[in-house]
Amino acid sequence: MPRKTIGQRIAELEERKKSLVARLGKQDRARDTRRKVLLGALVLQRLENSKDADFTRRLGDWLRKELPGFLTRDGDKDLFGDILQPESSSDGSDRGNAE
Repeated sequence: MPRKTIGQRIAELEERKKSLVARLGKQDRARDTRRKVLLGALVLQRLENSKDADFTRRLGDWLRKELPGFLTRDGDKDLFGDILQPESSSDGSDRGNAE
């Protein structure tokens, strides 16, 4: 079996590097996705189960302010319809019936 040339060995190592870099990128994306899922789960849990009503109200207000500009696809906006709904009479005023 003939020995591989230095050029062949370098080409194989470059291919191996390319494969490893791709695997590392995949791992990084998976880790980033997991962090986002866990952070989102925490936010949703706090909205649904927090015993601190003031914090829940402020968090909901912040999400209603920030999410519309952050979400660009209609399908994504639909996913957050329950959060994006204005809080009913949160400040005591009835903005819907201004005539």
